[in-house]
Amino acid sequence: GKTEFVRAMLRSATATPALEVPSPTFTLVQSYDTPCGTVHHFDLWRLTGPDGLVIRVDDTQKRLGDLFVHVGTVEAGTVRVGMPVVAAVDYVRRTAIRAHHSATHLLHAALRARLGNHVAQKGSLNAPDRLRFDVSQPTPITREDLAVVEAEVNARIRENSPVQTRLMTPEAAVAEGAMALFGEKYGDEVRVVSMGDGSYSVELCGGTHVRRTGDIGLFRVVGEGAVSAGVRRVEAVTGAAALASVVEGDRRLNEVAGLLKASPAEVAERVAQLVEDRRRLERQVSDLQRKLATGAATAEVETVAGVTLAARNLGDVPPRDLKGMAEAIGKQIGNGVAAVVSTLDGKLSIVVGVFGDQVGRVNAVDLVRAASTATGGAGGGGRPELAQAGGPDATQATAALDAIRAKLAT
Repeated sequence: GKTEFVRAMLRSATATPALEVPSPTFTLVQSYDTPCGTVHHFDLWRLTGPDGLVIRVDDTQKRLGDLFVHVGTVEAGTVRVGMPVVAAVDYVRRTAIRAHHSATHLLHAALRARLGNHVAQKGSLNAPDRLRFDVSQPTPITREDLAVVEAEVNARIRENSPVQTRLMTPEAAVAEGAMALFGEKYGDEVRVVSMGDGSYSVELCGGTHVRRTGDIGLFRVVGEGAVSAGVRRVEAVTGAAALASVVEGDRRLNEVAGLLKASPAEVAERVAQLVEDRRRLERQVSDLQRKLATGAATAEVETVAGVTLAARNLGDVPPRDLKGMAEAIGKQIGNGVAAVVSTLDGKLSIVVGVFGDQVGRVNAVDLVRAASTATGGAGGGGRPELAQAGGPDATQATAALDAIRAKLAT
């Protein structure tokens, strides 16, 4: 580990010269790690010191420019200002973080190459088990673009080129093509990290990285979405986490293939056929429901205040089919009003159509609004010839049709 000296300690924002077990969480002022516009899951495991001192470090934060502090708890011994402590790192955790961090640099370069130079880093997280990378991008990143970017990053990983670091002035670094983060403050000397043959990625960065790109192992995109207006987030995994993602994907694919009694290569074709079969069956069911509804409705017409009315509760018919059914009934009755309701999923849907010589005499909007009001709905709308409304309670279907009869009778 690396020996450091405790510069200061804060507990509840108050300076304290010493802390011992049991201690609440406190802040220890030191200098250890240097992020590069990136939020790391810092990999300090503990700080140890004289007389059995052990401090569990829970977080590392950047404060007051270049000052880095550790937030932790004294688990054994006593810590005092000026005491030497040794920083012990969890090697496995740090190795995973390095891989994800270096992968974000390659991802950044690949996104710019594919989408354009408008792509710029807006935020990043590098954890042992994943990375997320926020970039300026006005539209969603397509699956095709993500596949190309993923393939490009993996190609750079397979090159196994060395990751090079150099110290220079900010001006010299930018002159050599290094990407600097907008809004980030840099000192008189910066660290430039280059990776990939031909300096594929060159950025100002003080964070921890792999020695060669091949150390990343494998890169796999697992998600993409919006963060805010003009900012998209790419989520990915590397190394062992990427391999685990591939294994899990294969397991799920084989499970689906087993259910379909097909090989993994045939899954997409079989699923597409099932989707088409479902659509065909839905169309057939809809046609049968329409025929049943129109046949029954024309057999059950009534006259209300001199107006022919075909009123029908169609049960679990999808609400989107009600207009077509009302129009089909209207053709059957010729002149009059068709009122149909659906009770699918416990909700009430109402459609009223006015046909033939009743157009201009009877207003469909008035009728559906009367039905909606009577059943606890919020009104309805449409055209005088065809209107629709809804209600929260499917058990009120009879009340809805009765309200339409009452409105016609007035």
